[in-house]
Amino acid sequence: MESVGKGELVVFMHGIGGNRRNWRDNLPVFGEHFRAVAWDARGYGDSDDYEAALRFRDFADDLARVLDHFGEERAHIIGLSMGGRIAMDFAHAYPHRLSTITLCATNTGFSRFTPQARAEFIRSRKEPLMSGKEPADIAEPVARSLMGPKASEAALAQLVDSMSRLHKHSYIKSIEALVNLDTHAGLDHMSVPVHVMCGADDPLTPLSMSKEIAQLIAHATLTVVPDAGHLLNIENPAAFNNAALNFLLRHKQT
Repeated sequence: MESVGKGELVVFMHGIGGNRRNWRDNLPVFGEHFRAVAWDARGYGDSDDYEAALRFRDFADDLARVLDHFGEERAHIIGLSMGGRIAMDFAHAYPHRLSTITLCATNTGFSRFTPQARAEFIRSRKEPLMSGKEPADIAEPVARSLMGPKASEAALAQLVDSMSRLHKHSYIKSIEALVNLDTHAGLDHMSVPVHVMCGADDPLTPLSMSKEIAQLIAHATLTVVPDAGHLLNIENPAAFNNAALNFLLRHKQT
């Protein structure tokens, strides 16, 4: 984990192809007002791999242990893509441990897909890696497919580096667990302030998906970040930081 600042706890959670380094342009800004923490999820970055199969709920349980580590009953949670799915699952499992929740470039799950379609999605993502390729071999084309048309070369390089660092077998476990999770249930019962954020040019989780989430949650705030694709906090960090931080400041407890 990486920690900056002091005060109320804010935990940043990366996507399925990420690690804590994805938040390097964000932590210092939030650390001026909060204790801002970015984790490496299990099997990512500097976190250990694990032998057992992955239940997606394991991530939420891990997040609860992060709060315990910092001695906090509650935290502001910011999750991108898979991190957003983890945040939604955490809200279902540990609703009393949330101060606010910010859902970035995410969706409500694969529940609308048939079991056969889910299996095909998993197969298409696993096959290159199971046939001998390493994450570094697929990093650049996958990264380019996620970025908006105005993304800088520096932003692309950051994402390529992130995906090149993936732990292959843990990544595959995450894909399988993510696709088979239905996060849709229970969103209308969220009682804490919710901020839904989307890049204007996101090719993977477009604005329609963020609007769907916002409509399911009473009084949710929706922000569209201009000049950004799926990695909105990397592609347009200034706009992301401004919107996300202002939301948290409005709901700061002390």
